[in-house]
Amino acid sequence: MNPFYTDYAEYLSRFYGNRKVQKISVNAGFSCPNRDGTIGHGGCIYCANSSFTPGYCFEKTGISQQLVAGKEFFGRKYPAMEYIAYFQSYTNTYSGDTSRLKRIYEEALSVNGVVGLAIGTRPDCLPDEVVELLARLNQYVPVFVELGVETMSDETLRLINRGHSAAQTVDAVRRLAEAGLHVGVHLIAGLPGEDEERIMKSLAEIVELPVESLKLHHLQVLRGTELSRRIDAGEIAVPDFTPQRYVDLCCRVVKFVPRRIAIERFLASAPPEMVVSPRWGLKNYQFVNLLHNRLNDEMKLNKIIESNE
Repeated sequence: MNPFYTDYAEYLSRFYGNRKVQKISVNAGFSCPNRDGTIGHGGCIYCANSSFTPGYCFEKTGISQQLVAGKEFFGRKYPAMEYIAYFQSYTNTYSGDTSRLKRIYEEALSVNGVVGLAIGTRPDCLPDEVVELLARLNQYVPVFVELGVETMSDETLRLINRGHSAAQTVDAVRRLAEAGLHVGVHLIAGLPGEDEERIMKSLAEIVELPVESLKLHHLQVLRGTELSRRIDAGEIAVPDFTPQRYVDLCCRVVKFVPRRIAIERFLASAPPEMVVSPRWGLKNYQFVNLLHNRLNDEMKLNKIIESNE
């Protein structure tokens, strides 16, 4: 058990006990409403979806084929592994056709060894009929809905061309939780115009909601994005996070987030050749080790202080 916070492995054990479970990313070919003209064009200014989508999601066209490829990749090292089909790319409830969503999700669940669904989506793309569909599937396997929230500042949401509001986030989380679904939230640290206090304010609003998990990562400026272009043009600026400063922030986050909420990750990890900044050269496990060492040192110091009082 992690002594500092509820990590993702502990969170999954609530559903699967001691069984080994791994996410496999799936690309179902969806778009986003801020890309296709429904509410805007171009998508979020920082987005380069290919930066976090595994290659097999582009090489294989079908849902089941992608999952089989993912199983072959992970199964070589962990033959007893079971899997959560992770619909990761773009907005995976954005269809306008609930029957199509049902076919896609059920195809994923038909693959041997798939024991859950993780659905990446937006707060404004969850009509009641989609929530009802997910709730029905949740009666058979755990369904985790991961909401790209990024910030609770409407000003920042407009600046990054997100296209939804903080109020829509609150509404989506509550409706999902009331339907019995397992709600996770994504937040980004270091968005344009946001300092650490603004990040913590977003976090404070999130932990008051019925969420079960949190993904936090630092903003990466990626080549070819609108964010990179606007920074080069001097139109906007982003906070200059060093690894040290980001560890400091994550320590605050860990101390603030209640144990009932799992923290799944702290670091973004786009391919190095795509990253303009920050170029830390740290893998996720290396950053987590730095964070744990810092938290452990603080714990030891506090014990020494308490013993001398």
